[in-house]
Amino acid sequence: MLIGIDSLEIATPELYLDMTDLAVARGVDPAKFHTGLGQDQMAVAPATTDVVTLAARAAAAVLDRAEEADTASLGLVVVGSESAVDASKAMAVMVHGLLGLPEGVRAFDIREACYAGTAGLMTAVDYVAAHPGRTALVIASDLARYGLGTGGEPTQGAGAVAMLVRQDPRLLVIDPASTARTQDVYDFWRPEGESVPRVDGHLSNRCYTDMFARVLAAHQEASGLGLEDFAALCFHLPYTKMGRKALAGVLPPEEAEARGLGHLHRRYDDSLVYSRRVGNCYTASLYLGVASLLDHCDLRAGDRLGLFSYGSGAVGELVTVTVVEGFGARRDPGATVSALDARRRLGVEEYESVLTESLGPVGEDASATLLPDEGPYALTGVVDGVRRYRRP
Repeated sequence: MLIGIDSLEIATPELYLDMTDLAVARGVDPAKFHTGLGQDQMAVAPATTDVVTLAARAAAAVLDRAEEADTASLGLVVVGSESAVDASKAMAVMVHGLLGLPEGVRAFDIREACYAGTAGLMTAVDYVAAHPGRTALVIASDLARYGLGTGGEPTQGAGAVAMLVRQDPRLLVIDPASTARTQDVYDFWRPEGESVPRVDGHLSNRCYTDMFARVLAAHQEASGLGLEDFAALCFHLPYTKMGRKALAGVLPPEEAEARGLGHLHRRYDDSLVYSRRVGNCYTASLYLGVASLLDHCDLRAGDRLGLFSYGSGAVGELVTVTVVEGFGARRDPGATVSALDARRRLGVEEYESVLTESLGPVGEDASATLLPDEGPYALTGVVDGVRRYRRP
């Protein structure tokens, strides 16, 4: 049975900050952000945009593209995120309610830093394998926020990616024989009750690159697939230079050209187009890269892609997927670019005010907050701990 991703859609906030503006305000050479980190823009979420609203928008776009039979056979909704809005109630249940999905659906969240979306995706593959004819909705949604003037400030961002998983997918077939590794390490964590994470940046970078090398070697041993068997590789992208470092660690550019594998470095650039404009969206960032690769690369049916997922703490997994004939009809790159172009550019002072407000508690009426979200599925307030949302 062939199981995989039938459609994949993106949602981002309607605000962004240009990285040159941030660099000038912080007294930093803009090249440090544009070249050193590989970031050009940063998505900024106002107080009325949260993980649930982004997840609902991405999921609604996927369901709009789905056939009636796929929607009717939906049996599982999973949200992967490290930006939970409630310590008990699942955001997947909130999204289920906002979208008006059938009652006979299993809905839950998965949390393991930036790996959670992949955990949800592989869970969905297992679900469809065990329930032929059923479909699953997987959503990766996160807000990456570190605070003003912090070392992580230029690696902030926000976004969501939703995927419909089913038999005989029309976008990507997933090989269930993936390879995962786990290591207990404190490179990035956020204790309960704290609004921003704690990060050991140097350790986190080292854990990421080491994990990729180990997972790649283990996957090759288990599957017999080497780098020469991949048309392209996609990476979890806390910032776009990170994946490049990991790739260069196992395949330096000079060696790649000598071995006829230069396409892996060239196509890596194709996977960065959206992330350079959105920034870090934690567990969604890998799949934002997948969307960018599909939309900008000269892929062909039958091409094999390697997807490296990493979640601090730490879990890494290499998932192999194969491009399906006619995959281009399942994506609309023009619509994605138009949505990114339509966002409002913030000045640095506006950004600072919006970020500061979004890190604080939301009152009962969020309409008076700075630049409230005018799009579908917005947070309207929190009453006695109950989150209220606007639907289309």
